[in-house]
Amino acid sequence: MSTYQEVYAQWQSDPEGFWMNAAKAIDWDKTPSKALFDLGNNLYEWFSDGMVNTCYNAVDRHVEAGKGDQVAIIYDSPITGAKDKITFAELQDKVARLAGGLAAKGVTKGDRVIIYMPMVPEAIVAMLATVRIGAVHSVVFGGFASNELATRINDAQPKAIIAGSCGLEPNRTVPYKPLLDGAIELSTHKPDFTVILQRDALAAEMKDGYDFDWNDICAADPVDCVPVEGNHPAYVLYTSGTTGQPKGVIRHTGGHLVALNWTMKNVYNVDPGDVFWAASDVGWVVGHSYICYAPLIHGNTTIVFEGKPVGTPDPGTFWRVISEHKVRSFFTAPTAFRAIKREDPKGEYKKKYDLSCLRALYLAGERGDPDTINWAKDLLGIPVIDHWWQTELGYPAVANPVGIELLETKLGSPAVPMPGYDIHVLHDDGNRCEAGEEGAICIRLPLPPGTLPTLWNAEARYEASYLSEHPGYYLTGDGGRYDEDGYLFVMGRIDDVINVAGHRMSTGAIEEVLATPPAVAECAVIGVPDEIKGQAPRGLVVVKSGASTDGLAEELVRLVRDEIGAVAAFRLVDVVPALPKTRSGKILRKTLRGIAAGRDEPVPSTIEDPGVLDTLAPILRS
Repeated sequence: MSTYQEVYAQWQSDPEGFWMNAAKAIDWDKTPSKALFDLGNNLYEWFSDGMVNTCYNAVDRHVEAGKGDQVAIIYDSPITGAKDKITFAELQDKVARLAGGLAAKGVTKGDRVIIYMPMVPEAIVAMLATVRIGAVHSVVFGGFASNELATRINDAQPKAIIAGSCGLEPNRTVPYKPLLDGAIELSTHKPDFTVILQRDALAAEMKDGYDFDWNDICAADPVDCVPVEGNHPAYVLYTSGTTGQPKGVIRHTGGHLVALNWTMKNVYNVDPGDVFWAASDVGWVVGHSYICYAPLIHGNTTIVFEGKPVGTPDPGTFWRVISEHKVRSFFTAPTAFRAIKREDPKGEYKKKYDLSCLRALYLAGERGDPDTINWAKDLLGIPVIDHWWQTELGYPAVANPVGIELLETKLGSPAVPMPGYDIHVLHDDGNRCEAGEEGAICIRLPLPPGTLPTLWNAEARYEASYLSEHPGYYLTGDGGRYDEDGYLFVMGRIDDVINVAGHRMSTGAIEEVLATPPAVAECAVIGVPDEIKGQAPRGLVVVKSGASTDGLAEELVRLVRDEIGAVAAFRLVDVVPALPKTRSGKILRKTLRGIAAGRDEPVPSTIEDPGVLDTLAPILRS
């Protein structure tokens, strides 16, 4: 058995050979001649001249290998009580027919398809059907507000949109179709048609000749997989940018297949046939990588769960799913465990279920706080693995490689860099930090296969956002430090993107909404510590002289919910007399964040009026 150090050293000494060897686990229509393609100007691609299809590797090849009767997807919805199991053979038929229906309506290789779906198996079918014909999907979190969806429609310019009629929350039904109709009305680009999955809970009103029923589209003849180039986009996934304009992260097909397949055994320690569960949503990168693609590519059974860690119906729902479906490795966000711990601090519900099948718990999406990790470890008696990555990277960059070797765990650290990632902590001047010194977490180029090669229609923005700060490095936007053993400790964002329950959100986008009422003169939004969600957005609003503040806070909360969506979890807003600024007019958000977090923040030398901080400190700490 190899050790982590041996495997990492293999990659370091021969990255080309390492990734070409990993690529042998993928079925190529045409084997790539090499792994890395250097395009110059700090732009790189992987396996570009290979020909391959994602859907074939996730579905068809398992059927052809005689595994058609193995369950591919387990659907479990405690909200509706529905459960279903779909084998690889059944999945192949469903995907090929939807792909045939899309192709019959003119969707071809390179066309974009937006997917706006709840957590149902059809969301996975839609993703696989899109890549089956070489189209490019862009999944938008179901229930996102119309204007957020419209910005993505305008940027991706989809030929079609596939949507559910509604999403289901524990106590309410969220109609998707009015949000979709509103988005298409707002957008300058108009898709050719939509495909609507009608759910029993709420049927959508259909526009004849424009909105097509899912079942009618799926009545088409099945079509085969279309081989695409290794550097052909499989998808575009939008993530929050500091400007409020979302960034379209591109995922190239070849590197995506190779990297995700590699992680399933080496990081998550599952073998083909094992049940793997990532409790997330298809609208986020975890849902793309570890509900849909990685488990199916590797030949695992994946779980599509439509529920919450608490309230559907109780804090034992995760334990029931793990026990009932024999989950081997489980991945969720620390937020979920904080919610369970709050409702069931002694873990009484866990005692009702046999969890002997579960070998490890993986946490990511936000910083894993020691209290939650210790609680989970004591409750479950198995390794609790914190690991770190981002939407842009697509899979773990820093982890404990359990399938290679279970390393010592250190509270507060996601452990060590994975092969492909040469991670340095840098000072502002670009020099490397010593062990124990905090700085910016940066990855030396080239990034490994499966990470973003650039941004959709925004190469200049890619370079400005990620490559310009430290030449030769990718800037992650997180700060941290190494310890003397080479363990990385991630301390949090160094920009103005906040992390709410594992979902990245631009404070700038929320500020744009807060600034809309006539009474508001200026505003700032910061991320503040939240016991359950890790971070929550907090708004500080200055009103115009003489303006009434009656009902303003409630109006602002409602506006953010309408414009951004409930996912923002925006509830904290204060009307304040002034905001702290530099003499050049820049709001001192970092200082505000520090005060809200309870730190003794030094007063910046550039501040215009230090007295403003004295006024705000008791408000921020309340």
